[in-house]
Amino acid sequence: MKPNIGISDKNLKNGAALLSSVLADEMTLYIKTRKAHWNVAGESFMELHKLYELQYKELEASIDEIAERIGKLGQKTIGTMEEFLKLSSIKEYPGKYESSKNTLAELLEDHETVIVQLRKDIDDCVDKNKDSGTADFLTGLMEQHETTAWVLRRYLN
Repeated sequence: MKPNIGISDKNLKNGAALLSSVLADEMTLYIKTRKAHWNVAGESFMELHKLYELQYKELEASIDEIAERIGKLGQKTIGTMEEFLKLSSIKEYPGKYESSKNTLAELLEDHETVIVQLRKDIDDCVDKNKDSGTADFLTGLMEQHETTAWVLRRYLN
C-alpha cells in the first residue's frame, strides 16, 4: 500500500533515490571505519580502536534509520555491495593500509564529502521533493557527521 502523506508519487520515488545514495555513502564509510578499527596500530592504538568502534556503531544506527526512512516513503531499500558501490561518492582503496594519521585524514575527508552532499540533498528535499520530513532527518544526519569530522580534525591539529 502506497503512503498517502502529502508527497506525490514522483517525489516519493525521487526522495527514496536520494536516500539510497545517502545510504550507499553511509555503508561505504561504515566499511572503511571498520577497516580502520581492525587495522589500527601504534602509539594510540587503544584510543583510536575505541574511537573507530564508537564511530562505526553510530554509522550502523544511521544506516538502519536511512533504510527505514526509504520504507516510510513506500520504496524498497537497496542492500547489496554492488548497489552501494555504484551509488557511493566515497572512494575505497583496496589493499591500501595507511598510517594512523593518514587513516584519520582519509576518514575526515570522507565525512566532509558526506556533509557537503547532505547539504545539497537537504535543499533538494525541500525545493524539489517538497519533503521537509526527509530534509529534517538529513539535517540531523549532517550534524552527526559534522561532529565526527570535528573529532577527527582535532586528532590532526
